[in-house]
Amino acid sequence: MTQASASLRITPLHATHKKMGAKMVDFGGWDMPVLYSSLLEEHHAVRQKVGIFDVSHMGEIEIRGPEALKLVDYVSTNNASKLKIGQAHYSGLLYEHGGFVDDILVHKVADDHFFICVNASNQDKDYAHIAEHNKLNCTVENAGEKYAQIAIQGPRALETLQKLTPVELAPIKYYWFTDGTVSGTPARIARTGYTGEDGFEIYVPPSEAPRIWDEILAAGAEFGIKPAGLGARNTLRLEAKMALYGHEIDATITPWEADLAWIVKLDKGDFIGRDALVKQKEAGITRKLIGFEMTGRGIGRDGYEVQIDQKAAGWVTSGGPAPTLNKNIGLCYLPVAQAEIGRTIQVIVRNQPVDAVTVATPFYKRAK
Repeated sequence: MTQASASLRITPLHATHKKMGAKMVDFGGWDMPVLYSSLLEEHHAVRQKVGIFDVSHMGEIEIRGPEALKLVDYVSTNNASKLKIGQAHYSGLLYEHGGFVDDILVHKVADDHFFICVNASNQDKDYAHIAEHNKLNCTVENAGEKYAQIAIQGPRALETLQKLTPVELAPIKYYWFTDGTVSGTPARIARTGYTGEDGFEIYVPPSEAPRIWDEILAAGAEFGIKPAGLGARNTLRLEAKMALYGHEIDATITPWEADLAWIVKLDKGDFIGRDALVKQKEAGITRKLIGFEMTGRGIGRDGYEVQIDQKAAGWVTSGGPAPTLNKNIGLCYLPVAQAEIGRTIQVIVRNQPVDAVTVATPFYKRAK
């Protein structure tokens, strides 16, 4: 969006966050709210009522033209040819060696128009990666400056947003979207999210974002809406076992290892990284992502060493309290041969081994 200083970028809602007393942190080069009131309050509001997040730091890339589909399918792992107009899916951008450039959301706006949501810190890298491989009859636009993105998440999200739009929200299925208006302003309304709850992510003009934010807060007041920061966003996505770039996935990790085989469609034809994935699948992976719960006293934080039988075995990718479950949980990479559920492991917390046990994931799944 815009520059706060030479170092940190800001979203169109930056002044709003400051006015609301949010605690701000550097997140991938952006000055973002980590919390407003308390992480626990914000987390529980999203699980039980409704929360609102500024996710305008996320990037957007638009691909248009007669061969837009061909380019999207070549640079991403999932099968974009299966998408219908108004449908979205989760996918990956890979390097030739099979590691992640990024994880992305692909939206099919029209047969010749795809809208891709990418991670904030990766936007320029992703754009360069896609543009570099564009030898087709289509254009690639780095469109992040054109959109502010607001997420409304939780069991009362639909009722909250419905007050502000003539679009009937109930018929929009999960991972579908439509173009309409919110608060009288053109908006893309997607039934997507990064919390494990029902909800919507809306893309609106940056200049209108502060007004729309305030109107969403007013609309959700009767349902107990709370603004939520990156702290709650992280605990929510961890409970739902949603990957975070730079943690569960990065350039050194493949979809097979990250338990993301479901976003890879080898039968769709060639795509960047396909050959490496075929070879790795034939050879078999040597490590895999698995969930754990702490059974001893301590929290397994990102980057902590994991041991089995007093020998280094892997590392924690994400870890912390799970407020919904009242447990301390995490995700880690372990050798495949030792990554069965129910295994006792030790997480090294402040130089001391603390017991944990591997468990099935997701840790939390909402009731339908």
